Amino acid sequence: MNDFADYGFGTRAVRSGQVRSAEGEHNDPLHLTSSYVFADAAEAARRFANEEPGNIYSRFTNPTVRAFEQRLASLEGAEYCVAMGSGMSAILSLAMAMLQAGDHVVASRSLFGSTINLFNKTLGRFGVSTTFVAPDDVAAWEAAIKANTRLLFVESPSNPLGEVADIGALAKIAQSHGCLLAVDNVACSPALQLPLALGADVVVHSATKYIDGQGRCVGGAVVTNNEKLADDLLGFMRTAGPSLSPFNAWVFLNGLETLAIRMQAHSERAMHMALWLQRHPAVSRVYYPGLESHPGHALAKRQQSAYGGVVAFDVFGGQPAAWAVVDATKLISITANLGDTKTTLTHPATTTHARITVQERAAMGVGDGLLRLAVGFEDVADLQTDLERGLAQIVRNDVNRDAAE
Repeated sequence: MNDFADYGFGTRAVRSGQVRSAEGEHNDPLHLTSSYVFADAAEAARRFANEEPGNIYSRFTNPTVRAFEQRLASLEGAEYCVAMGSGMSAILSLAMAMLQAGDHVVASRSLFGSTINLFNKTLGRFGVSTTFVAPDDVAAWEAAIKANTRLLFVESPSNPLGEVADIGALAKIAQSHGCLLAVDNVACSPALQLPLALGADVVVHSATKYIDGQGRCVGGAVVTNNEKLADDLLGFMRTAGPSLSPFNAWVFLNGLETLAIRMQAHSERAMHMALWLQRHPAVSRVYYPGLESHPGHALAKRQQSAYGGVVAFDVFGGQPAAWAVVDATKLISITANLGDTKTTLTHPATTTHARITVQERAAMGVGDGLLRLAVGFEDVADLQTDLERGLAQIVRNDVNRDAAE
């Protein structure tokens, strides 16, 4: 699928994967159809038997979805991409395509809450066991490998704390033990990080986030250079049907055109916000890989071209104070999505990570005072003013408490 391989990222983002119809449209066409007409019974039989290429049914063959897959594969430097109906369905499809009862997974403990539940509970019910380790502890990954380990799964940088895994080191571990390494690249997108070039075997995306870029549609994708895995993924897609709709694929296809420009803008604004929050007296700690104080800064600088738009921070006062900051905002959107042009704010412990245990949250550092800010394109000064409404209350409360003591 990696057409336009000799061109730069920006050129591939707007040209790769495009197939014009007989009408000669300049923009990518949207193919809204459930099925396709065959020339005769023999052609239908050949296509269903995979003896000739061609469209069969939009659950697993659609020109618009295929164009999105080809463009995303090109941007990730991959040969194959299979698009899904959501980021979580992409992870589920990966698991179903390559795992069976008795297999073992080593996964980062710092994953999206639903991903942890998928490995821990859903796959666990079917006999797949998972060991969770710190994303940045290479020795722990090595030690967790078993004879039946098939998959290493990591999200880097992680959501919400921006923890950074050494993808190259994990790739070497996976290769030495006959496993595959999958990287959830949602926080960076291919505009900022290319896991396959660092040695990973698989890249997983929630296209809902930065690939869309405006919070319009839900979708996901799995990208790889492993032909057998790609075939198995497509086979699972054809049978089980966790399909991406053509309309959503068309939105994502167009979103990829501006991805590089948007990711730089997100990164620049996020850095400004991280530095401001780091100086704020109501904030006890800021988590952003772009800060030199972040434990993963040097590694992120080596693996990424910029640091993304997600900034997390702890406020003094725990959940009551964190909720007060959220409730005091008038401009920022209170929502759990990220990757939008509009800045969003959420309290992970009671939203994105609410369905995992208190112990699991504690292990990954998601405390009651943690807030996640996904920085959009508003003026930074306006975002700071909006957050200050709540942060100032924490400072005043601390002053009042000190005076009373």
